[in-house]
Amino acid sequence: MLAQLDEALTRTVERLSESTVTVRSLRLPAPSLRRFQPLDGEGTGLLVDRRGYVVTNHHVVEGATRIETVLSDGRSFVAEVAGQDERTDLAVLRIDAGELPEAPLGDSEALKVGQLVVALGNSLGLPGSHTASVGVISALGRPLPGSDFVWEGLLQTDAAINPGNSGGPLATLDGKVVGINTAMVPFAQGVGFAIPIHAVRRVLEQIIEKGRVSRPWMGISAVSLQPSLARRLGLTGRTGALIAEVEKGSPADRGGLRRGDLITGIAGQPIDGMRSLVKTLGAEPLGREIPLSYVRAGKESWVSLRMEEAPPAA
Repeated sequence: MLAQLDEALTRTVERLSESTVTVRSLRLPAPSLRRFQPLDGEGTGLLVDRRGYVVTNHHVVEGATRIETVLSDGRSFVAEVAGQDERTDLAVLRIDAGELPEAPLGDSEALKVGQLVVALGNSLGLPGSHTASVGVISALGRPLPGSDFVWEGLLQTDAAINPGNSGGPLATLDGKVVGINTAMVPFAQGVGFAIPIHAVRRVLEQIIEKGRVSRPWMGISAVSLQPSLARRLGLTGRTGALIAEVEKGSPADRGGLRRGDLITGIAGQPIDGMRSLVKTLGAEPLGREIPLSYVRAGKESWVSLRMEEAPPAA
């Protein structure tokens, strides 16, 4: 059994190493009276298309004047930014290097807590080959502490993720990439996060097709209704997405939604929390009128909202 596990781990690392790249960025800070010192940064990227598309984190290349990728065979190429999406902390780069070994992408929605995973990346910028670490999926659908991201949530893992790992793959033992590493909590032990690959696919497809990401926008901040909160609000037995804030002038505001409303359905699909809310909204075309059901003060109501494109992140 241990021999089989050992073989699976080494095979996965060998396979992913071919499509994992080092991403180096150069930033030029504002001129100073004292000195002008360019800032160098390093992260990781993943080849996801034979045509030379590389996925990495937005924060790895944000504001960079020059971006260079180094392949596993030692070749280096200057990369151009095909598109970025700050909301998901993703960026897509393009390099001109001919046919390249693209990484096999898996199914992050089929993951289970406790499943073994491997993280690969340019940890701490150490010289030599990429660093591999092993752990388990600790949780699914986690919000990132201290952020205002509104999406399906992140994969939490105890596989060691350090500075420099950002943008690298998180994969199952069959070598399929299920996440893109994005963050670690510096004061915690064994707590790292990755963007689920089903969210990465949607961003990648839109950027390759049109150079940017467009998504439906309601103009709310919301949280999944937990049983303890449901009891305090007199909503025992209910599930849904509880509205915490409504942005003035947004589709939700014009539709009359308020703080404290519980969204229970969209376009005929039941909503049991933020994950299903984001997933259902993401499938709706822009400009379409959709029915939304909600509960206010114990009374069920519905409203029709027109889906608009989300404004640029501030």
